[in-house]
Amino acid sequence: MTATIEPHTPAAPQASRVIRDNLWMHFTQQHARSGEDTPVIVRGEGAYIFDDKGNRYLDGLAGLFAVQVGHGREELAEAAARQTRELAYFPLWGYAHPMAIDLAERLANQAPGDINRVFFTVSGGESVETAWKLIRQYFKLTGKPTKHKVISRSMAYHGTSMGALSITGIPGAKADFEPLVPSTLRVPNTNFYRATEHADDYEAYGLWAADRIEEMIMFEGPETVAAVFLEPVQNTGGCFVPPPGYFQRVREICDRHDVLLVSDEVICAFGRLGFDFGAKKFGYQPDIITTAKGLTSGYAPLGAVLVSDRIAEPFQHGATFMHGSTYGGHPVACAVAMANLDLMERDDIYGHVLRNEGAFRSTLEKLYDLPIVGEVRGDGFFWAVELVKDRATKEKFTDADATRILKGHVSKALFEAGLHCRADDRAEPVIQLAPPLICEQQQFDEMEQALRHALTGAWQLI
Repeated sequence: MTATIEPHTPAAPQASRVIRDNLWMHFTQQHARSGEDTPVIVRGEGAYIFDDKGNRYLDGLAGLFAVQVGHGREELAEAAARQTRELAYFPLWGYAHPMAIDLAERLANQAPGDINRVFFTVSGGESVETAWKLIRQYFKLTGKPTKHKVISRSMAYHGTSMGALSITGIPGAKADFEPLVPSTLRVPNTNFYRATEHADDYEAYGLWAADRIEEMIMFEGPETVAAVFLEPVQNTGGCFVPPPGYFQRVREICDRHDVLLVSDEVICAFGRLGFDFGAKKFGYQPDIITTAKGLTSGYAPLGAVLVSDRIAEPFQHGATFMHGSTYGGHPVACAVAMANLDLMERDDIYGHVLRNEGAFRSTLEKLYDLPIVGEVRGDGFFWAVELVKDRATKEKFTDADATRILKGHVSKALFEAGLHCRADDRAEPVIQLAPPLICEQQQFDEMEQALRHALTGAWQLI
């Protein structure tokens, strides 16, 4: 299924040696890469990426949930070049620059409710770290210094820095770095497929899951709990969509106990769910929104923390938020973000996602004829396929089988079939799909065919 073209930029002959000896890749077992077997991606065009051998792959993960408008958009490259020539860099430490001013105004105008303050960061994890620090200082300024604890959901990913990793709910991602920052608490996520309570009533299950947040607040003491960090659709575990009424109940609970609701939209904002912010799609009002990724379509590193007027107000009376970074609100990154948002508006990218999410889902649901497919779930252009040993009983794979099937076969088979996506076994085995938001039925069909090929082979290994 791979197509061969002339390579754009061949890798240097010493690339495999450099990969082996010098390049330390992220979230990658170093011993598992000899260099010769490491894919080297040299070019992107639209929904596709190309390696140094001339092979073409459908980018079914938008890089890493980021490349909303597709690869190779000249408008974004030109915006970066123009800004580099005019003002390549200046920090936001007591100064401002036009791009940060314009982008902050634009984001404030798009954000729901009274969210009008924008603090720029470099990444999603840094946005989460920033939000937690801001929340801690907010409660000190408002005379509630004991409110410092944070609640998040089981298996939720919120970043890798020490604070963000502490909020993350994935035990395997944390063990090697403990002890972490204290005062983080975990509640159930909204994985209805594996529900042990209200398994026959989706809405009742969502309210039950939301009520576990209030239960945790009361157990710890409302005077100690500062915030709840939730993704609109939880990524890790495979696209857990909130049941009807879930976020509305969470909002009521937060208001009742003076707990802030943080919508972690590093993945879900800027069109991934067909809206500029996932909170709008599911009809809830956060106090803070954390973002990154799709803000620039991945063309430049930029994140943002969007803050309500209520939370910003105590800082208007002489208090300084002693936090920042060298590259937060980088002029070139802000220019790329403005051009990216212009492009998405001009091409009606959000509308395109809403018009096509049903077709994406129905195409993936064709895979239900494979016995290894347990559930297809997700929203917008953000989907997961959970794999099971027995669909009738939802029997799980053993850890050893999951590793053997996903890492030993499925990941390799998908890439060989021309699809870049993610086979994830941090919870139950799932394949995650989050392609560029420009994809259409042709790309949906290509993803389904590559998945069918890989999963048919995987079932034969069971």
